[in-house]
Amino acid sequence: MGYRIVIADDEPITRMDIREILEGAGYEVLGEASDGFDAVEMCRKHKPDLVLMDIKMPLLDGLKASRMIRDESTAGGILLLTAYSGKEFVEQAKDVGVMGYVVKPVKEESLLPMVEIAVAKGAEIAKMESDMQKAQGQLEGRKMVERAKGILMKTYNISEDVAYNRIRKLSMDKRCSMKEIAKVIVLNG
Repeated sequence: MGYRIVIADDEPITRMDIREILEGAGYEVLGEASDGFDAVEMCRKHKPDLVLMDIKMPLLDGLKASRMIRDESTAGGILLLTAYSGKEFVEQAKDVGVMGYVVKPVKEESLLPMVEIAVAKGAEIAKMESDMQKAQGQLEGRKMVERAKGILMKTYNISEDVAYNRIRKLSMDKRCSMKEIAKVIVLNG
């Protein structure tokens, strides 16, 4: 599948080699950055599926740039490509939330499977976050309806079922969600 990728490395030769590997495998390279700052900007502009990021770069290092990209959700995932295999770098990478860590020199047979896995994991995480936000919205809606039912029950001395049916009927009559009707009732209650 032709995933969209940004390459960030301060070495032009490394960027060129990685680009050749990726394009040869059918991936689309959206751009190349020679420092972390440009990588962040490219991700804001293009929203790639994956960023291949070196750690040691000028202006803004790869770990800080990765944290910004992750916090802003401007890329599906981040894969670190670095010459540094020290434990401290690996620990920092785990804290940043990258999808993988590949030690240079990069070989096609090790890079391509990592790209596939990183993109798949990024999509899986994005779906879970979306599902969680949807569930949170539904829960908030239910809580709002419960509060509105309580207000109607107290104000009009009616049963819970009658209060619920009033909210439901208003929702249908006004062609809006029960959550919206409940919000108005709570605000006026």
